[in-house]
Amino acid sequence: MFRRTRRTRNNSIIRDLISDVHLTINDFIYPIFIEEGNNIKKEIEAMPGQYRYSIDMLKYELDSIISCGIRGILLFGIPSKKDGEGSCAYSENGVIQESIKYIKSNYPNLLIITDVCMCEYTSHGHCGILDSNNNVDNDISIDYIAKIALSHVEAGADIVAPSDCMDGHIYAIRIILDKNNYQNTPIMSYSVKYASSYYSPFREAAGSAPSFGDRKSYQLDFRNSKEYITKIENDISEGADIFIIKPALAYMDIIKDVSSKFTNIPIASYNVSGEYSMIKAASKLGFINEKNIVLENMYALKRAGSDIIITYHAKELSTYLKEI
Repeated sequence: MFRRTRRTRNNSIIRDLISDVHLTINDFIYPIFIEEGNNIKKEIEAMPGQYRYSIDMLKYELDSIISCGIRGILLFGIPSKKDGEGSCAYSENGVIQESIKYIKSNYPNLLIITDVCMCEYTSHGHCGILDSNNNVDNDISIDYIAKIALSHVEAGADIVAPSDCMDGHIYAIRIILDKNNYQNTPIMSYSVKYASSYYSPFREAAGSAPSFGDRKSYQLDFRNSKEYITKIENDISEGADIFIIKPALAYMDIIKDVSSKFTNIPIASYNVSGEYSMIKAASKLGFINEKNIVLENMYALKRAGSDIIITYHAKELSTYLKEI
């Protein structure tokens, strides 16, 4: 028998009552770019509304984040100098290490997640150490990645998020953290990170574009529909506590599949720079309603199975969610 959906004057109330996908400000992590130096607040041209901050200018941004109700941030560092070994990445006085100390001293209740990688710190822009043939040496690189993670935790990071995509890096980090009595520090792994064109604005933001070649040899191929399962299984066996799927919007089939197969580990989706910038560009031209599109995207990510959403829209969402 044909069943017609009934419409009433209170239809919007009924829709709210029976909706089963819920979104709150607690679902979001907000990324911040921190540049070594002083008196820096520099808008990122490819990402309108996003800035590079020096530590002395962080207070204004952190106050704004707290007022929005955001409880977690993801830090990316831009050093003043780079070298072949990315030595500033694991320096005790590096830009991220100093940022963590400042934030923990002044905003102790803010959850700090740090990106653990080398691309922003190496002179060549790759995510690891190069061998004599200019190929990334996986086995040597994971020792450096582990050193970076330890330096972040020693400075006060709550969670480390390795994004380098080296094989065995989670195990190396877990071992070095455990040996130094940081057994309870979680690892949020970029387990499913595709070699994607959606990252282009980020590379301007973080100054992390490779000086030659690309990262396809150590990031996932988007033409492969099975490899991501193996990556997640490996990371779980090595000690990952949370895993990230990146990018987000073009990979909701992956989020959905992963959320149904791995029910005991939280899933974070990273709504990346290119996804953010496209919305900003279309909104500026008047082609879309930015608020409605952002909310629809976030609900879609949540519906697909995301427990955590890393997004540059987080501050705006604190307002949007109050208006619906």
